[in-house]
Amino acid sequence: MQGYDVGRIRPGVDYARRYPEQKGADGVRMPRLADLFALVDQSGNRAVRFNIETKLSPLAPEETLDPEAFAAALIEVVRAARMAARVTVQSFDWRSLKAVQKLAPAIATSCLTAQQRWQDNIGAGNPAASPWVAGFQLQDHGSVPRMVKAAGCGTWSPFFGEIDKATVAEAQALGLKVLPWTVNEPAHLRAVLDLGVDGLITDRPDLARAALAERGMALPAPVAVQP
Repeated sequence: MQGYDVGRIRPGVDYARRYPEQKGADGVRMPRLADLFALVDQSGNRAVRFNIETKLSPLAPEETLDPEAFAAALIEVVRAARMAARVTVQSFDWRSLKAVQKLAPAIATSCLTAQQRWQDNIGAGNPAASPWVAGFQLQDHGSVPRMVKAAGCGTWSPFFGEIDKATVAEAQALGLKVLPWTVNEPAHLRAVLDLGVDGLITDRPDLARAALAERGMALPAPVAVQP
């Protein structure tokens, strides 16, 4: 994959229309995870954490390693960089999270969830058991936060449009951190922060920092790194 130049979005596609502010940089190659760790290490910042998503699907097993082998390969790189204490592994495919919990219990895990037409790993309303959630089915637990707790994740990352004050409070009462994804618009950022979430996932850290600053919340110092 490092043979591809990924420095620019292809003009005219929907992805480019969604991110018109993105600036291109010719000759950029796909970095390895080890390269990312090295880049942050070179910055001297020891507080930056890494939220790493395993991208695999039970519906397309031929496209990736199996969940345990995938998790083992990831853990090897994390441990080689001595980053286990600074990493959280997240996934819609909870099989890989269970593998991380088994192979490296010290590494935090986050259960990603969505119940949308375009993405649904929970399978709410579907009598067939969802293959995404490692056997932790909604009908057995009564709510998504309770599913996440049963699955052993310390963090719940739901689609931001699916949460309200009640679901956030339920999750936090179970000891879970709530980090919704992917919150990019200023109005959505404000609405999500008003729910009392513990953090959020965004493609626009500049807008997120502005929304936090509006509320007088403490901001981490910016990190400058040079490739």
